[in-house]
Parts: sequence; structure tokens; C-alpha cells
Amino acid sequence: FQKTEAPRPPGTKDLHAYPWDKSSLKSMPVDLQQLEKLDAYALKVNVTNSVEELVKALLKQARTDLEKVRAIWMWICHHIEYDVVGYHNKSQLSSKPRDVLQMGKSICEGYAELFEHMCSLAGIQCKKLSGHAKGHGYKTGQTFTGNSDHAWNAVYLEGRWHLLDSTWGSGSVDDSFTKFTYRYNEFYFLTHPALFINNHFPDNSNWQLLKPTLTLKEFENNMLHNSNFYTLGLLAARPETPIIQTVNGKASVSVDCRSGTLFMFKLKGTDEHGLMTLKRHGMELDIYPQKTGSHKLEIFAKPSKAEAADDVYKCVLEYVVECESVDKAMRFPKELHQPVGPSWFSERQGFLRPSHGEPVLHTNDGRCSLTFTLSKDISVLTSLHTDGSGSLNEDMGRRHVLQIHRRNQIELKVHLPHAGNFVLKIYSKKKSDPGNYDYIFNYLIRCLNTEVKWSAFPQSYSKWLQDYEILEPLSGLLPANRNVQFKLKMHSVAKVLVQAENTYPLTQNKGCWEGTCNTSGCREVFVMVHENANHSFYSHVLKYEVETQ
Repeated sequence: FQKTEAPRPPGTKDLHAYPWDKSSLKSMPVDLQQLEKLDAYALKVNVTNSVEELVKALLKQARTDLEKVRAIWMWICHHIEYDVVGYHNKSQLSSKPRDVLQMGKSICEGYAELFEHMCSLAGIQCKKLSGHAKGHGYKTGQTFTGNSDHAWNAVYLEGRWHLLDSTWGSGSVDDSFTKFTYRYNEFYFLTHPALFINNHFPDNSNWQLLKPTLTLKEFENNMLHNSNFYTLGLLAARPETPIIQTVNGKASVSVDCRSGTLFMFKLKGTDEHGLMTLKRHGMELDIYPQKTGSHKLEIFAKPSKAEAADDVYKCVLEYVVECESVDKAMRFPKELHQPVGPSWFSERQGFLRPSHGEPVLHTNDGRCSLTFTLSKDISVLTSLHTDGSGSLNEDMGRRHVLQIHRRNQIELKVHLPHAGNFVLKIYSKKKSDPGNYDYIFNYLIRCLNTEVKWSAFPQSYSKWLQDYEILEPLSGLLPANRNVQFKLKMHSVAKVLVQAENTYPLTQNKGCWEGTCNTSGCREVFVMVHENANHSFYSHVLKYEVETQ
């Protein structure tokens, strides 16, 4: 073993700019694929009789200083567990490297001392650092007083100091602090100092390795981004402080990321009181708490191309929302699904060029119309939902939305039955698929005009083809004792009849079938077609109701 000289203090060339420049998660280039062989070797080394023998065995496959540090790091992260019992009873605890190795467990102090000792045996300058950490038991927005509560290391590689935390690299402790689980975390190996400061504040500020250095107050007030935040490719979050005051009952959060990330949120454990929209490079969220007081807001993310089975939503941010007044008008229907509005996700499912890019549609007369270009050969299903006394059953929820297809364009006409907040849900499936429809996305539709009262569209049957179109009457409820004008766009039919008390034929004119029908003496009116002039039977295609006197 070489004798290492005393660790030199950090100088100008060790410093990194703050805030983070988004270049890399590490403070020096590390090719993880090239290290795979060495990692696998280090994990298999099984020497516990002495620290010297262990280091000798680990260094057999390591040539460069980086490889030596890596082998030591990998071994410690996978062989030393966090001592939850010792943490609660520190008098029984030794953090001497020999004892830590023998016991196979320790607290942060022991991890850091073992790391330092093994590096010095390997001829690498290493220093144990102590300070405050936003680790287990940290409460959003808390202050740090008194003695330091965590220990980690700095190592000297390629002419610069670098930071690492083998305690946090090895795994995590459960909420009750009674059980440790090995869960290797690459993030804490040679972490970029501008990211390390996020949850590690050294007693000696020179060891932040930052320019400018942060004060303890800044460290306390800064948003905690955990390692998931960075390993999922997220870049920034606003606001940058963890406590948000609502303004007129509303709080807003946004996240920037590299493309294609899915998000969800929980406010006090539910996602009811918000509007989240997915953006190409991130997400935006408006929160409307329906109670005053402090609320915990958690933001979760996962990659959209979920390769591995363990790609579940992981918590990436935690805020506290302080709400002074409630905006009751922003109570959303239970059926509202996050995210709201169209996005790259609905585009990927075949809904291109939405006429309305926003999540909320406001209508004054209770009517609105949305169009999309469909990029795939898909069938579309829609439904309208609302809460409270005016709620719609499934059939009526479908019949308040009318689909009109023109080549690869689809128009959705919506007629609201009354004022209020409604959810328009959009489902689709491949036309060739026999199976069920998949939910794709939804909109919130708001109407404040209490005069609004539209009846449902007429009921259609299977012989009503997708590219047929009703020009009039659009209302599924016809006035009694009245002559009603019919105008329907239909192709490939030989004859069209409207059956009320009497039967009225429609005549073809420029691709439309037109005519009048009288509604007196009947409760229902049917539109029927002869698909072939030689056939004697008719098929029902539409059904209208007639108002009762």
C-alpha cells in the first residue's frame, strides 16, 4: 500500500458553478457501461477478515484511481447495511472501519470512515465530511440547528475533489426507521456539487465545492429535489421554494424535463382538486384546495416509454400548499381525469391538431365544437359527465356529444343539458380490434349561463354510418304538432323515409336527403333507409322523441 499524503484543502479548480448547468449529473465523465465488469467483480469479492485484505482483493481488477474508488464504492453500497437499531442506541455503536466490516452494518459515520480508510489504503486521497442533510425525517421547510446529523466523503480524482455518499448509495430506511432495504442508488456516486448541495450542507462551506457557496438559510429554503428528480431527466421546477401560498384559492407548479415524461400529483392523497396539463417538455399544474390550511402536495413522474417493469410513478417533489381562501367555483367533477386536455400523449394515440389546445373550454350558450385530425384508423367513443343533481346516466352522457367525420377529420359537437362543470371523455380503439375502447384524454367544459338547457342529440343505430351527417334537426327532441325540416348527408342508400304518424319520403339533392315531416299524433319519429332499391325492408338509422303537450 502507498502512503497517501494529508488531504489538500479544496482550491479554485475544484469549484463548480451554482446553480446547476444541466450538463451532467456527475462531477467528472464516468462511462457506466465500461465499469460494468468491474462492478460485477467488486460485488462478488467476499473478504471480511480485514480491511487490508478486502482492499487488496478489490484492487485486483482496478487500474485507474477512478476504478479503485468505484470498486470500493460498489462493495460498500452492497455489503454494509444501515444499522437502524444502532441509530437509536448510539452508545453501543462503533464506527471504526474494522468493526463496521465485521458487523456488516453501521450508520453514516461508519460508512464514511470505512470509505476513507479503504481509499487511503488504496493510495487515494479521501476525506470524511460532516454536515446537515435533508434525509430521513426531514420536514419540508424545516430549519437546521445544533450539531451536524450526517456524514459523507470527498475523493481526489484527476486533479479535483469529488463528492459521494455511500450511506445513501446503499439503500433506504422505511418511514418508521425500523427497517433498512438495500436499493443501490447511482446518483450519489461523484454527484455534481450543484446537485449534491440540494440535500447535503457541509459544516465547512469550502466542501460545497461551489461558487458561489450557499448559506444555511438558502439551503433550508431551497426546494428539495430527490435523486429520482434528476435520474428521470427532470431539469427544473417552479416555484423554487417548498412552501406555496395560494392566491385567490389557487397555487401553480410547473416542471421542465427532457421530452416524454408522464406526471401525476396528490394533494393530501388525492388528485381531485387540480388541473394538470402535460407539455412536450414538462407539465403545468394548477391546484385549487377546497379547504383552508396546510396541504401536502406530492408530484410523481415516470418515463413514458416504460421499458423496465419497475417503471412506476416515483415521487420527485414535495410542496406544502398554504391555503387562506377557497375558490368554490373551481370544484371539479369527480370524473375528471388527470392530466386534462390534449397533449403529446393524445397525439401519440392518433388525435392530431386539436382545435382546442387548452384543458378547459368555456361556453356561454352551452354549445361547443372540437375538431381533431385522426392519424390512425380508429373508432372514437365519447361521453359527458357531471356531478350532483343534474348528473347524466351513461346513455344520456353519450347522446349529448355528436361525432361528425369528414375524411380523416372528426368534429365533436357538445350540447350541455344545463349549466355547470362537465367532463368530456374521449376513448378510442383500432377499427380492426374487436376489443374494448381505451380511455385517451378528457376536457373540462364550463358553462355559467343558467338559462342553458339543450336536449340530447337523436339516438343513432348501427346502420347510421360514421361519415353520415345530420344537418337538421340536431335536437333529439322535436316540437309537437309542427312541420319539421329534415336535412341529412348520407351516401350509398336508395331511399330515405321519415316515419311519424304518417310516413314522409325525403328527396335527394346535392348529396343531401331533404324534406319535411309533421309531428302531430306521435311520440317518436324514426329515420329509415332502403339500402337497395330492390329490397323491400327498411333499416332504422335515427330516432327522435317528440315533446308531450
